[in-house]
Amino acid sequence: MVAAQNGHGGAYRRLLGEISGWLHRYFQRRLPHGDVEDAVQETLLAVHRRRHTYDPRYPLGPWLASIAKRKWIDQLRSLGRRPTEELTDDLAVGDHEASVTSASVLASLLDNLRPAQARIIMLVKIQGHSIEDASRETGLSASAVKMNIHRGLARLTALLEKTEDVE
Repeated sequence: MVAAQNGHGGAYRRLLGEISGWLHRYFQRRLPHGDVEDAVQETLLAVHRRRHTYDPRYPLGPWLASIAKRKWIDQLRSLGRRPTEELTDDLAVGDHEASVTSASVLASLLDNLRPAQARIIMLVKIQGHSIEDASRETGLSASAVKMNIHRGLARLTALLEKTEDVE
């Protein structure tokens, strides 16, 4: 960013490329798929307009995160202003038996694991958290999170292989 502030075009292009990748990951976890690219572009424009406010004495990450957070809030506000369709009384509702059964089977399988393994598998594999997010949430190191996932999935595989009525 310092080189970009000093007019180095190559550094500025590289910076925007790296920021773009980070912003995609940031917004993909927070916005509907169709709104991610708009949020990334809006944030890149804001970074371009506000780049003179960056103070090189401080890390770039928090400065960028504050801009991204503001753009995320703006995007959420615009989602709330979009027109919606009124739901009718004769709305068809699908059968939830399969999903309820799956949730029940999953819960019973996870009960066979150590609590730490079950929690980590639920966070990373079911809810889609990253290894780093699960590490922060549980207080375990990233390698411990990976180890719990590996051992837990191995245990689940062994349990399923022993079960005869699994389709």
